Formats: sequence, structure tokens, C-alpha cells
Amino acid sequence: MENMEVLRKKDFAKPETVFLKYADMVYRLAFVRTKSRNDSDDILQEVFLRYMKVWQRMESEEHIKAMLLRITINCSNSLKTSFWYKKTEPLDEGLLAPESPDNSNILEEVLKLPIKYRTAIHLHYYCGYSVNEIAEIEKTNPSTVKTHLMRARAMLKKTIKADDL
Repeated sequence: MENMEVLRKKDFAKPETVFLKYADMVYRLAFVRTKSRNDSDDILQEVFLRYMKVWQRMESEEHIKAMLLRITINCSNSLKTSFWYKKTEPLDEGLLAPESPDNSNILEEVLKLPIKYRTAIHLHYYCGYSVNEIAEIEKTNPSTVKTHLMRARAMLKKTIKADDL
């Protein structure tokens, strides 16, 4: 009887359920960090392969979401520093970002930002995380996140105003 209750409690953590709920979030963050659909697909796959190894230890929805974001950031960092990535020339995919209901020219400008600013903007505005939550996910200081957001906003303000003129 107790085993059945434990299994029901862990239904929220089943890989199938988590994939359906968070795949889009993971893919979008991977795309923001890599600017490549192919790399984003690879990262999405790697994130959920890693999740499948540990899903039974998940305590809560918040824990799952934070872990998936952290793994996504780590996988995209690993990709950028890998020998393969450094020694190859990317093809100009000519592809747009994943479909978004938001203003597409703003998304294009966000994708032009340096990676640390793109990540902060994406987690704050697209995923709805607070500065402290982003600092936890990125394992950095909240003031660093605030600085990244402030600089990213300033850069976006300049480029968007320049485009409007």
C-alpha cells in the first residue's frame, strides 16, 4: 500500500510527463544559448537522457525545473568548449528562432546579445524567473544577474531605437 502512494507521488516526475511539460522550455533556452536548431536538438536530447538517470530522486516540480535549466546551461557550455565545436565552421542555417508569439524583431535582437546577457534576458522575461532564482540556476551572485539584465536592456534599447529610426 505504501509503495503505491510513493509511486503516485512520483507521477509528476516521470520522464514522459516532464518531457511533455518542459521540452519547449529546455529547447528555447538551448536555442538562445547556441543559436542553432541542430545544437539545440542535441542539447534537448542530452538533458532528458541525464534526467532519466535521476528522475526517481526528484522532490518537487521546482526542483525538476531548476535542474533541467541547470543541465541545459551546462550542456550548452560543454558544447561551446568541445574540441569538435572549436574545430568546425557552422553552416549559415538561415533559420529563425523557434516560433514565438512575441515580437520577432525583439527576439532577433536578443539573439544578437552575448551569451550571458541572452541567458539572463531569456530566464527573466521568457521563463519568468526572479533575479535570485536566476542566480541560483547560474550559480552566480544576484548582483551579477542584475548587471547582466541592466546591460542587456541598455543594448536592446539602443538597437531597437536605431531600428525604429
